[in-house]
Amino acid sequence: MGLWAELVPYAQQRTHAEPGNLGLLLLCLGAGSLIAMLGSGHVIGALGCRKVISGSVVLYCLMLPLLATLGDINLLALSLFVFGMGIGLADVAVNVQGTLVEQAAGKPLMSGFHCLWSVGGIAGAGGGALMLDAGMSPLFSSWIAIVLIMLVCTLAFRGLLTSPGNEQQSQEGGAVRPNLRLMLMAVMAMICFMAEGAILDWGGIFITKDRVIAIQHAGWGFAAFAIAMSLMRMLGDAVVSRLGRKRILIIGGGLGIAGYLIAVLLPCWPMTLLGFALVGIGAANIVPVLITLAGQEKSMPVNRSVAMVATLGYFGVLGGPALIGWIAHLADLSVAFMVVAAAFLLIVFGAFRLRY
Repeated sequence: MGLWAELVPYAQQRTHAEPGNLGLLLLCLGAGSLIAMLGSGHVIGALGCRKVISGSVVLYCLMLPLLATLGDINLLALSLFVFGMGIGLADVAVNVQGTLVEQAAGKPLMSGFHCLWSVGGIAGAGGGALMLDAGMSPLFSSWIAIVLIMLVCTLAFRGLLTSPGNEQQSQEGGAVRPNLRLMLMAVMAMICFMAEGAILDWGGIFITKDRVIAIQHAGWGFAAFAIAMSLMRMLGDAVVSRLGRKRILIIGGGLGIAGYLIAVLLPCWPMTLLGFALVGIGAANIVPVLITLAGQEKSMPVNRSVAMVATLGYFGVLGGPALIGWIAHLADLSVAFMVVAAAFLLIVFGAFRLRY
């Protein structure tokens, strides 16, 4: 994913895509991911984590050279759709695997796993930038990335756990369907992802227009958020062990509210960056905790419960920024951010309704 971020400008040059067409092109990646995630629970249940992880890795690695070379916008859109399917399947399968490993270990590990997703994104984007800056072609850079990905996955494959009876009926008996706790977790995850998408897509506009900062510094807002989130996830497993999952959700939701309030109500850009950083700290361990709790629910097999929470969370990334834009159109961005702050209240109150 990090390498693809570096390849986007090259894709625009090859296809001569206008901004509107480029936006539709990029939507193909999200559409492919979402469709794959919707069916991922059944696929993982039928084939198991190991096969789905290895198959999805091969799928998106096959697409990387095409993303680096295709000049036809329709073929590139199709390749992005398939690439997104591989990413979506891998995302859910690795979260299911992480849940199984965490349960076998008997201690919190999920925050560390999610932290390394961020590290991978930084490595892909940073490494891709260095390779391209050194004069390597996008195609050659993609082949280097494929070799590294395959090497890591080959080394890790033997350590992957087998999913135990994922397609068996609930231990509680009856139909396999989500209970109210799982649906609440899915909504809480969606809110957390929406908060991330709001800062990613609208944070730069907010600090350049409302806080009158130079446009070349528009990325500072998301950088403050992402750095704070990554650092907090590095410490996340130890913090979860010390405070417990319930307190993590309550404190994380409270910090998300405080962060957005500081960013909106204190009219200077350093406070806005501080507010975005607080949102990152608060949100950092909410989704890892929710994934863990989803895997512990007995009303559905772990592959389906984790897939459900992860998929609805992804809806927050896709639809959240659009909702923020609609609210900003009716009022302004400050009001839209306040709505996100209010949504964090559901995470705080929802924490009291879950089983730990």
